[in-house]
Amino acid sequence: MSRVGEKPIQVPDGVTVSVDGRLVSVMGPRGTLQTGFGGDMVIKQSGGELAVERQSDSKSQRSLHGTVRAILSNMVEGVTTGFSKELQVLGVGYTANMEGKGLRLAVGYSHDIYLVPPNAVEIKASRNSITVSGIDKQLVGQVAAKIRSFRPPEPYKGKGIRYSDEYVRIKKGKTIGGEEAD
Repeated sequence: MSRVGEKPIQVPDGVTVSVDGRLVSVMGPRGTLQTGFGGDMVIKQSGGELAVERQSDSKSQRSLHGTVRAILSNMVEGVTTGFSKELQVLGVGYTANMEGKGLRLAVGYSHDIYLVPPNAVEIKASRNSITVSGIDKQLVGQVAAKIRSFRPPEPYKGKGIRYSDEYVRIKKGKTIGGEEAD
């Protein structure tokens, strides 16, 4: 039995949820999110709560139960408070700057990288810190992962782009006769 799927989702004031068959729309102060759910999940709305119920106890239904509930919960949280991810740019000469609506990264390549984010995502950058924010948790995480993929942190000096709460384990370099070489 899914313990996550059994919990009801509290819908705060100012947020409206409309369920039309398999399509769920959530409107709040920060915007509107809409998604469709496959399978036989039943989404019931009563008062200020949303509940996700499954039709049967088949393995596929049990595996989707908690997932559908988590996605709905993230939609409600996204339209009320939103989500953000912070990244750090570490390395000599590595910079991140906003240029128009796009992000320009200088991370050690022969050319700068220019990334234009999707409309639902906002990026703020100042030299060595980047903040990606928006109402869709999946999209915010995807854009942050894309930015990090341009220069992931390397294990010897730690240079690169990393999440602000990410720990990068630094390896020792080569040793020559018991001494470390740089």
